[in-house]
Amino acid sequence: MNGLDISDFPAALEHIRREAEAIGFTLSSEPKTGALLRVLAASKPRGRFLELGTGAGAGASWLLAGMDADSTLLSVDNDPRVQDIARRHLGSDARVTFQCEDGAAFLERPASESFDLIYADAWPGKFTHLDHALSRVAEGGIYFVDDLLPQPSWPEGHAAKVPPLVETLERAPGFMATHIAWASGLMMLVRTARFQI
Repeated sequence: MNGLDISDFPAALEHIRREAEAIGFTLSSEPKTGALLRVLAASKPRGRFLELGTGAGAGASWLLAGMDADSTLLSVDNDPRVQDIARRHLGSDARVTFQCEDGAAFLERPASESFDLIYADAWPGKFTHLDHALSRVAEGGIYFVDDLLPQPSWPEGHAAKVPPLVETLERAPGFMATHIAWASGLMMLVRTARFQI
């Protein structure tokens, strides 16, 4: 078994990658992260999914590949130029809604629903507004983050924020957490009880 041999890619992914590269966007979810997202999505039939940080749509393509016909995905990003790539290649899928909005503003609004899986791939919901994101995870639901191991694409200030984030996630009340030394460095929490902010 070789974790590098991922061959079953979502149909739109190669087009998304090419367009992202053409505009210089280098922060797309990598295939190993995506392969795990697909399996996690498949574990939540009729699931409600939230992606914080659409980017060009790589992560969304993997989530959609694992979701059943009755599941929904809300993907939030504040960069319309990049998110438009995702809209072009994935927007015809009725299960996904793309919302162009700052993730912090989205999370600061009163929560109207909870989610069975939150993929926090942006600063809001990860390095800021973490409590807001965790409060929206349904009981038995998953909170999932990547980019916890050093990466050449990390923006300035990212490295210093990782250890405090990991420590906070390890102690999050009402959650069970695990580290995954896979891809860019992952962490997954499962909500075992209601979380109070």
